[in-house]
Amino acid sequence: MKQLKNYQEEAIEQLLTYSNMYFKIDGKETIVFQAPTGSGKTFTMARFMLELVNSNNRDLCFLWISIGKGDLHIQSMKSVKREIDDTLTCTLMENEFFGSRSVINQNEIVFINWEKIRNKDKNSGEFKNILMKDKETINFPEVIKTTHDINREIVLIIDESHAGATTNRAKEIRDEIIVPKLTIEMSATPVLTNDMQARVVVDPTKVIEEGMIKKEIIINENIEKIIDDEIDSERLILESAYRKRNELDLKYKEQNAEVNPLVLIQLPNSSSGENKKDSVIKFLNEKGISEENGKLAIWLSDEKINNESDKLLPNNGLVQYLIFKQAIDTGWDCPRAQILIKFRETNSITFEIQTVGRILRMPEAKHYMDETLNKSYVYTNIQSIAIKKEVYNPNIIKSLSAKRIDKYTSTPLKSYYRNRINYGDITTSFYQAFEHEFCKYFGIKQLKENELTDSCANMELLREKGIMTEYSKNDTIASDVKIKSENIDKDVKIDFIDSLVKVGISSADLEAKFEKIISDNLNGFAPKRSIPTVKQAILYTFKKYLSLESARGGIMYIQNMVVTNEDIFSKIINNATNSYKPIHELEVDSKCEEELNDSWEIAPTKNYNPETNQTLNSKLSLYQPLYMEIKNGKMDQLEVDFIQELDKHDDKIEWFWKNGSEHMKTNFGIKKADKSTFQPDFIVKFKDGSIGIFDTKAGKGFNENDNEIKSNALYKYISEERFNGKNIIGGLVIKENGKFKYYQQATYKSYLESPELWEDFNNLF
Repeated sequence: MKQLKNYQEEAIEQLLTYSNMYFKIDGKETIVFQAPTGSGKTFTMARFMLELVNSNNRDLCFLWISIGKGDLHIQSMKSVKREIDDTLTCTLMENEFFGSRSVINQNEIVFINWEKIRNKDKNSGEFKNILMKDKETINFPEVIKTTHDINREIVLIIDESHAGATTNRAKEIRDEIIVPKLTIEMSATPVLTNDMQARVVVDPTKVIEEGMIKKEIIINENIEKIIDDEIDSERLILESAYRKRNELDLKYKEQNAEVNPLVLIQLPNSSSGENKKDSVIKFLNEKGISEENGKLAIWLSDEKINNESDKLLPNNGLVQYLIFKQAIDTGWDCPRAQILIKFRETNSITFEIQTVGRILRMPEAKHYMDETLNKSYVYTNIQSIAIKKEVYNPNIIKSLSAKRIDKYTSTPLKSYYRNRINYGDITTSFYQAFEHEFCKYFGIKQLKENELTDSCANMELLREKGIMTEYSKNDTIASDVKIKSENIDKDVKIDFIDSLVKVGISSADLEAKFEKIISDNLNGFAPKRSIPTVKQAILYTFKKYLSLESARGGIMYIQNMVVTNEDIFSKIINNATNSYKPIHELEVDSKCEEELNDSWEIAPTKNYNPETNQTLNSKLSLYQPLYMEIKNGKMDQLEVDFIQELDKHDDKIEWFWKNGSEHMKTNFGIKKADKSTFQPDFIVKFKDGSIGIFDTKAGKGFNENDNEIKSNALYKYISEERFNGKNIIGGLVIKENGKFKYYQQATYKSYLESPELWEDFNNLF
């Protein structure tokens, strides 16, 4: 077994002290193990478990949950097995517990993928994975129960706990199913739930001092030394990284170290990634590096990352360059990886160095006499870097779930939904809008059919408006920026204003900048579907009025002119997309479909975005928990006050339901006069069987035109449903002088105009 570093021995000693103390307490305690990226958290935890078992006589077993995509738990198991003896047995949950086993053995470590046990069906609320489902053979919760039944204590290890250990689903699985005697959360950037939590913290400086990770990261070292008139930014960073790898290779040989330095090349996630991959492979092939001779590996899928990582891990592995697309998983470690190439994304001139943690480890867990080998190197054509804490949450959009409570009784309503067939895409009708704005800005006469133009005169008009028409290689790139390794797990942004050097722009980067200008000025239109059309509109107009052909290098000239004169062309594109909106609306309206659901019911469950929703305590809410939308960090106070008013009347109200704001079939809708959809805020079920439909509005004359439209639509809906035998009441609701008033009249009058027509809401009770 490998020898422990001093800081690892200290961490294990502290973990043992806390563990033995908490074992004596009749409670479910948590220890937070915080250690920097590259410090060997998995190795330290493996040796801790071995020490824990050998140092006491307790009947223990371990559950190791890996939070993250892919098969990180398999990587963790392989790493742990390498560091322990036969005292502990390592198994995978999905391999061992498919009905054949009913209990976790003493001193056994069972590894589980969090994603394979966490997901629930949104309609039934039941777990999706076969490990969690009720079935004829034994499932995961039953294995846990039988383990508890024989008085075996479970120690829960949560790897990369910052990525999801504090979510409601995680708490449910931990506290209601696993019920561990002790929990240990591992992370470089833990989420602390209270100030009193036991913490074992490894100081990053100690990790550096003991040679586990590199001392610093250098961005674009000496890159300006090879800049010339011919080289572009893409070729520049590839050539610089190539030379640095060769330099490191020689220096390792001088140190008698069998280390073959590895270069990680991360492609953009955008559509330009495929083109970038081809140009990178072409560059490497020119240098004699290819898949055929084993010096190049290409990972563009989770399958490759999970199944082929062992080919790269040995320090003397043959592979010199690894091309990949998505960020390599947290927890994947290849200590000989020392150089990262990162290309600028289409939609940003900055990037977050999530992957930089993969090039921090020292290949032989020691520093060398030659300081060049004690550093990591990043080569990139971006203009600023954001170092952010690594976070993984695959369901960040809607990871919160609310469920309809049992007291709901079926009350179908008629709900309206207008399906506007709108993909948000700019169509070819935009050509005319762009042509008009282009000619208007430069004072060019717009051509009629078959009319000719004077392209030379038009080009002069562009110059008079300040357009630079000469081809310009206009890119900048950072040079010689240094980042201390102890800062890598902190939120830090580094601007390169004082370290930028000029360099030619590659054709791929020029196109990316061109598309970025278009994307920034679409005014809400869908980029993916709209950018190609806008590009063609620009090329069409430049050909028509400036006689610039897209063939024979003309397209790069046009793109360069737009990029070089970004301020002016941004205004033209922005004005064109704005003026195009009415045309687009007419196109969309011609494709609209109306849907009327006569038996609409409230869905059994609904998912919410944790970034835009917070819980609100309410005993009468049909959905539990009740999630409320937040804007600028706050809930709508009028809605909160109204909910609190409803909660006071549990003797008269059975439940209420808060309607969603999204334009979706599952939300309740009413048809307005213009055929658009109005979604009232609340549906209330009274104990006398009646249904109330209410929409909270600010009083005192605020937005009264909108209030009138909605009030009239709601009155019409209620009247029609009453005629059909439904017991429905409702109206707009305001709060005046601390009291709620509601309006239920055929013709709308504001409260300021006719306060006597607004009824006291309490009269309903």
